[in-house]
Amino acid sequence: MTSGFWLRESALRLDLTSCACCALIFRSEGIDFTIRSSFNSSYVQWIWGYADSDSLIAPFRRGWWSNLPQNKAAAMAAESFLFTSESVNEGHPDKLCDQVSDAVLDACLAQDPDSKVACETCTKTNMVMVFGEITTKATVDYEKIVRDTCREIGFTSDDVGLDADRCKVLVNIEQQSPDIAQGVHGHFTKRPEEIGAGDQGHMFGYATDETPELMPLSHVLATKLGARLTEVRKNGTCAWLRPDGKTQVTVEYLNEGGAMVPVRVHTVLISTQHDETVTNDEIAADLKEHVIKPVIPEKYLDEKTIFHLNPSGRFVIGGPHGDAGLTGRKIIIDTYGGWGAHGGGAFSGKDPTKVDRSGAYIARQAAKSIVAAGLARRCLVQVSYAIGVPEPLSVFVDSYGTGKIPDKEILKIVKENFDFRPGMITINLDLKRGGNRFIKTAAYGHFGRDDADFTWEVVKPLKFDKASA
Repeated sequence: MTSGFWLRESALRLDLTSCACCALIFRSEGIDFTIRSSFNSSYVQWIWGYADSDSLIAPFRRGWWSNLPQNKAAAMAAESFLFTSESVNEGHPDKLCDQVSDAVLDACLAQDPDSKVACETCTKTNMVMVFGEITTKATVDYEKIVRDTCREIGFTSDDVGLDADRCKVLVNIEQQSPDIAQGVHGHFTKRPEEIGAGDQGHMFGYATDETPELMPLSHVLATKLGARLTEVRKNGTCAWLRPDGKTQVTVEYLNEGGAMVPVRVHTVLISTQHDETVTNDEIAADLKEHVIKPVIPEKYLDEKTIFHLNPSGRFVIGGPHGDAGLTGRKIIIDTYGGWGAHGGGAFSGKDPTKVDRSGAYIARQAAKSIVAAGLARRCLVQVSYAIGVPEPLSVFVDSYGTGKIPDKEILKIVKENFDFRPGMITINLDLKRGGNRFIKTAAYGHFGRDDADFTWEVVKPLKFDKASA
C-alpha cells in the first residue's frame, strides 16, 4: 500500500474511534474491514473486494456508512466514559456573594417590580462590599441585607470565616446609565413586547432524560451532596460542620445514540470546612452515613466507587477568611455542571431585562419541554440578542442525534411555542416578583429544582403536529 493509503487509513481510524469502535482490521490487496462491538464478542465483517485506498474511503464519503443501520448499530456500541461535575455550598465565598446580590434584587423587586438591578458583591476577611448600578423606587437597607444574608448562611463568628454582626460592609451603588436605560426601556414607555435586551450575548438551555429532573446526573448528585451538607450542619446532625464546602461527583456513562445513560458513580469527592475538635475518621464516617447514603442511590454505588473525603486532611479556615469571593464566579455550578454549553454571563444580582438571566431561563424551559414531550432525549437550545433589540438574533436547537424528528422541525416547534423577547419572558415566567425568590436560586443551582418560584422549570405543553412527530 502507498503512504497515501496509510494517511487515509489513519484518518479513518480516528473518525471511527470517535464513534467508539474498538477494533479495526485492514488487509491489503483483498480488503477485509472488521469492526468489533464492545458489547459482545461477535464481529461484523464487510468485504468490499479488491480496492485501492480511494475505493475504500469512497463509501464513507458517499454516506454508505449511514445507510447500513444494523452494522452501524454494532459499530456505534458505546464505550463507557467518565464525566465530572462539581458544586459548592452556600458558605463558599463566591456563593455568599451570589446570595447577597440576589437578596438585594429580591428586596428591590418586592417594592418596585420595575427595578433595574445590576448588583455585584465581593468579600474577603472581615469585609463585604456591595456595588453596581441600581435604579429603583424601593427603599433598600443594603447593610442590613448583607448582614442578614451572612447570618442566615451561618457566618456568625470569625472562627467560621466571617462575623455577620461585626464585619465591615461597604456600599457603592449608582443608578443605571441613562444611555442604557433609553436604549433598552425607552424611559419605561415601551410596551413589554417592545422592550429590548439589556445587553448583547448568547445563552443556552439544556435538558437530558437521564434523571427525573431532566438534568445531568453528575450535576444533580454534586449539587444535592452540597445541599445535604448544609442541611445536616443546620439541623445539628453533624454539628462539627462549618459553612464552607465543595463537592464533586464523577459518573461513568454510556453514549446511547447521543443520549447519556448513567452506569455507576465512579468517584465522590467532598471537601468540607470543619471545627477543630473532629477527627478525619469521624468526618469520613459521618459524611458516608449522613450525606452520601441519603443522596446517592444505592444502584450507582459499588465496591469500586472511590471516596475522597476531605483529602487535604484539614479544612478549618474557610469562608471569606480562607478565600476571596465574587458574584458570578460559579456559573457552571449554577447551570448544568459542564454539560450543554454556557454563554458566559452570570445570573445573580440581575433583573430580568438582563438576558444573561432571563434568556437562559427561557432556553432551559424550551429544552426541558422538548425532552419532556418525547421529541428528543437530549436537547440544547441557544438564543442570542443585541442590546436594545427585542427580537432574538438567532435561536438554535441541537438534539445530539436523539430527536424523533429532524432538528429543524424541533426548532420550528420551539419558535412557535416560546416567546424569546425579553419583555415577554419577564411576563410569561413572572420574573418581576421578588421577596425571597431569587436568593433561592443563588445556591444549589438555578435548574432542576422542585419549587414553584422556579417558573422556568414548568414544562410547557407544546403545540405541534403530533402525526409528523
